[in-house]
Amino acid sequence: MTSVDRPGSGGVLPFFVYGTLRPGEANHRLFLYGRTTAEEPARLPGATLYEGPGYPYAVERAGSVIAGELITPAAGAYGELLDALDLLEEYEGPGSPGNVYDRVTREVVRGDGSRVRAWVYLAAAPLAARLSVSGREIPGGDWLRR
Repeated sequence: MTSVDRPGSGGVLPFFVYGTLRPGEANHRLFLYGRTTAEEPARLPGATLYEGPGYPYAVERAGSVIAGELITPAAGAYGELLDALDLLEEYEGPGSPGNVYDRVTREVVRGDGSRVRAWVYLAAAPLAARLSVSGREIPGGDWLRR
């Protein structure tokens, strides 16, 4: 992992979540409940959502927008949360061929229109290519309204 992936290296960022990690969804209770200081509606421009087996995949696509939440980890919970989410999302590190998702930074738009950099888990390149050809897109880019 690169230094930006580790806490204390200047890489401490909020997370943009768009599927089962959103408030009210199963993985929110398991991974985020009690470990955050803020959860606010946000949008991720330049990406679209595809159906997965019980969860969505985000794929970069100009002109599309995904609805989700911006999650700010509680003080002291960042490293543990980062490790837990990497495991959940099957992210093994930058460029790993075993990645199901890639953790990347992207600009996210808050409800008030302000922008912030956040970690986002996007479908890894081989999966993203398959989804773009034969995946089932979630209309409107909102997992909760599918």
